[in-house]
Amino acid sequence: MQQEAAHFHVAISGASFAGLALACALSDALGPGFKIALIDRIPSTSARADARAFALSAASRHLLEAIGVWPTIAADAQPVEGIDITDSSLEAGVRPVLLTYDNVTDSGEPATHIVPVEPLTAALRSKTQAHPSITILAPAEATGFTAEEATARVRLADGREILASLVVAADGRKSALREAAGIKVIGWSYPQTGIVTTVRHERPHAGRAVQHFLPAGPFAILPLPGNRACITWTEDAREATRILALDDADFLAEVEKRFGGKLGSLALDGSRQSWPLELHLARRYVAPRFALIGDAAHGVHPLAGQGLNLAFRDVAALVEVIADSVRLGFDAGDAQALARYERWRRFDSAISAATFDGINRLFASDATLLRSVREVGLGVVDRIPALKRFFVSEAAGLTGEVPRLLRGEEV
Repeated sequence: MQQEAAHFHVAISGASFAGLALACALSDALGPGFKIALIDRIPSTSARADARAFALSAASRHLLEAIGVWPTIAADAQPVEGIDITDSSLEAGVRPVLLTYDNVTDSGEPATHIVPVEPLTAALRSKTQAHPSITILAPAEATGFTAEEATARVRLADGREILASLVVAADGRKSALREAAGIKVIGWSYPQTGIVTTVRHERPHAGRAVQHFLPAGPFAILPLPGNRACITWTEDAREATRILALDDADFLAEVEKRFGGKLGSLALDGSRQSWPLELHLARRYVAPRFALIGDAAHGVHPLAGQGLNLAFRDVAALVEVIADSVRLGFDAGDAQALARYERWRRFDSAISAATFDGINRLFASDATLLRSVREVGLGVVDRIPALKRFFVSEAAGLTGEVPRLLRGEEV
């Protein structure tokens, strides 16, 4: 006799940052009676080594504070006190700072913190495991679903099925559930590779981040606690293949060539990772009893480090529309609530993707005339405090229609 499928209010496919945060935030908002399934293809006990660090906005920090995660990772987070921007060729002996600004909001809080991936992942997983209303199915993988009038039936790779009022795809750029829902994506690949590593440096960074715009792509120096920095580096794909094949000494020499020398001698302080760069945007964010969040919905160029912040905006908006709908007596998959979520998030994501793509293309040219125009433009911005304050507010994630969680308010 076949066992009856378990029923949940929400089933979330994918247990990376967006999926974990969504599960915690929904549980906090709607209480222990609101049942959530979190489908994770990797066993919960598996270690997930990752060399990356994220530039978390003030709005994202508010969300992490609301779900009780921030106190756990605060010691690993480095507030960004200021940002310096340069635009020069790789061979330039001097890299003048063309734009510099303090990275503090009007309320006096840092607009950005740099947070390593591993403590953030561990804190989110620990918080999720502590919620009795969250059932973690791992290792398991959602391969498809069928939306019915009152529920959705989710199929797992091992043959099991579960039922849920709403299915959320947080399963990454190659989302199986997005494909099952028949949602197409638009986008393209870049002739660039992303490289990330961590270095130690001789002199203190004073909490300042640096964005070098080089012809092959941006080279970001993101400060970490201590005399350490995460390097997030965009490189021409063919050149990246050569660089990644080097031994540690020669790889460090390539880092030093781009680093700028202001912080003294360097040493590698972790592994290196790389990934091909692409842009994609889902044509729709919702379908009957179904919603996309995070990388399943959008993928942007990493030059501004906003990918995770966009995902947390999705989380905060979806939590708000679900909580409002459920408290009015509707179920979690209510079509009007999902339509509100799509209106809220898709336009913002599309604008962000287009903006980051445009900046990458603008700064990727090494033409002398275009470089001169960029230098003049950055110099003008450097002399207009109001524009700098606008950029800080944008980086903090506090402009536009901001969901309550991102403002530090309860849902």
